[in-house]
Amino acid sequence: MASMASSSAPLILLVLLLGSIMVASAANLNQDFDITWGDGRANIINNGELLTLSLDKTSGSGFQSKNEYLFGKIDMQLKLVPGNSAGTVTAYYLSSKGSTWDEIDFEFLGNLSGDPYILHTNVFSQGKGNREQQFYLWFDPTADFHTYSILWNPQRIIFSVDGTPIREFKNLESNGVPFPKNQPMRIYSSLWNADDWATRGGLVKTDWTQAPFTASYRNFNANACVWTSGASSCGSNSPSATSSNNAWLSQELDSASQQRLQWAQKNYMIYNYCTDTKRFPQGLPTECTTS
Repeated sequence: MASMASSSAPLILLVLLLGSIMVASAANLNQDFDITWGDGRANIINNGELLTLSLDKTSGSGFQSKNEYLFGKIDMQLKLVPGNSAGTVTAYYLSSKGSTWDEIDFEFLGNLSGDPYILHTNVFSQGKGNREQQFYLWFDPTADFHTYSILWNPQRIIFSVDGTPIREFKNLESNGVPFPKNQPMRIYSSLWNADDWATRGGLVKTDWTQAPFTASYRNFNANACVWTSGASSCGSNSPSATSSNNAWLSQELDSASQQRLQWAQKNYMIYNYCTDTKRFPQGLPTECTTS
């Protein structure tokens, strides 16, 4: 496993080297995000270079993007709550509004000191989720910043960690599976207490003597189509929409990236709804049985 990981380091860089920016986000996080709740527990500091969310026994905190997006390549570096983070959840996701919303989720489930975080992923389309895949990470996500990416184009959604793809959700509308493609989504993130379920099914509770808990964010980048007043910045009349530099709009996993995906899923996936036959006694979801 180690030899495979070292030999594929250039592949990680290749995955990260996508096309030029359609809508380039500024380095100043104040220009991209609004603090939405937390009563002072969320802060943008260091001249907009760093955003922190905190959680104590009274409240968590959260933020959202100023822009809505309809397709994009979204990158954010996160450093998660260190130490005994059991009971806490750091959520980072894209979501639309309404009863038939779309959503693309990263959720980081805290754990006791020394035990690994669980990275929980999910995809909702037209209000239907139940598409969970969970992973351990191959590094300590509390020791330093790492890049968590969502590639969302009309053909597929790809979740990546430090450039390594861990999950792909393909557009299988032709097989009757709804796909997020019509509803613009904002980026949301929050740090909150979920000790009723987050750690070992709720058996391990949050240790409030460790509070405040803090997660940190930096180096946000969005190569994306911004949705404004019912129109996309990537509309057919926009010169950028046809630029050869916007490869992410039609990007798929090449053979090297598929190998990295298989490596991550073989070694680090701990739950896959597509293999949970007890959960789906009437048959697995269509997308699980369609290539």
